[in-house]
Amino acid sequence: MIITTSILLAIGLVYLDGIINFSKEGIARFFFVNSSNSARSILTTISGAMMGVAGTVFSITLVALTLASSQFGPRLIKNFMYVRLNQIVLGSYISTYLYCLLVLNSVKEGDAYTFIPSISILVAIIAAITNIILLIIFIHRIAISIQADQVISDISDFISRQVNNLFPEKLGEEKDSDENIDSAVFISGYPQRLSIKSPESGYLQYIDSDTLMKILSKHDSLLDLFCRPGAHLVQGEEIAWLYSKNDWEADNLDKILDQLVIGKIKTSRQDLEFSIHQMVEIALRALSPGINDPYTAIACIDNLKATLSYLAQAKFPSKYRFDENEKLRDIADTLDFEGVLDAAFHQIRQFSGGIPAVMIRMMEALTTIIGFTQNEKQRKAVIRHAEMIINLGKQTLKEKNDLQNLIERSEKILN
Repeated sequence: MIITTSILLAIGLVYLDGIINFSKEGIARFFFVNSSNSARSILTTISGAMMGVAGTVFSITLVALTLASSQFGPRLIKNFMYVRLNQIVLGSYISTYLYCLLVLNSVKEGDAYTFIPSISILVAIIAAITNIILLIIFIHRIAISIQADQVISDISDFISRQVNNLFPEKLGEEKDSDENIDSAVFISGYPQRLSIKSPESGYLQYIDSDTLMKILSKHDSLLDLFCRPGAHLVQGEEIAWLYSKNDWEADNLDKILDQLVIGKIKTSRQDLEFSIHQMVEIALRALSPGINDPYTAIACIDNLKATLSYLAQAKFPSKYRFDENEKLRDIADTLDFEGVLDAAFHQIRQFSGGIPAVMIRMMEALTTIIGFTQNEKQRKAVIRHAEMIINLGKQTLKEKNDLQNLIERSEKILN
């Protein structure tokens, strides 16, 4: 887009120079070029400098990506590539280079005719100054973006937005909880059962629930889906049962499969665990013997604590989905609070053996989270994690005072 704009701008300004004849007298002589040699020199210098700096920008970007990949994990590289400033800077330098080439080609000098695109050259000079400012901003942004605290903060902000989108604080009152719904009663009303199999291998990235609900309602059927976004599927694997009263045509079955987007990589669009695992991966790398950075792991735990405290109050969607006529149409495989808690703390706990600072901070995080829980099932999940941390501490902490500190912080949860 930026390159296309620069090409159109070069053509437009050269045309404008051709129909407007600026006077080069007075103050204008300080801004407009009146010599073809000067025009070529300026444009050549700017275009050459832009390509040189563009190469430097590419090199800096690759170095930053290498550092991020080795320190935070290769799955975080896409986060750096999607930064809009990086895209603008790279596009700006390349587009300025192309702009100068096009304007340079329009400079003519001869006995009969001389053409110097003064306005176009002035714009090229302004673009060069702008690019110098962008380079300073770019270097500053790169230096900040590869810092551990900044990476953790960016991921935490993304998780917060995703959580607010997937799990709004108020979803309305439920008529029945999942425990009060007997799916067998609804299934018994459909005499036919058809196995739905995965059309290809890959990760389930997205489910269009609204369209799927319309299709099932139209054909008066019930779908029992065994997988959720983030699950890895194998071609031919059974992923759902379709209950119906009449036979389904192949085209209609394809419409159901079309609502399931399967790709080769995981995405965070509907998969909260994927985003949680990005934060966990940073903590695990920080706890590895080669890095041994417990402070980064502690920062990850603090941010996960904030997310889980919110989710403890959020209302997770029911796995039973009804249509407008209160008929059960979809039994989904949904994520619950216990699943998110396991994804956040299981691996960090497993890697934190013998590191009292990290284990104590995890216990403090659980103490905060349990204060936000809304039901007994959530509290039991938190207590289970606290007990596992205590067991790990008894096995790996050699200093009695460290173990005692850990036990004291668990009293608010276990007592």
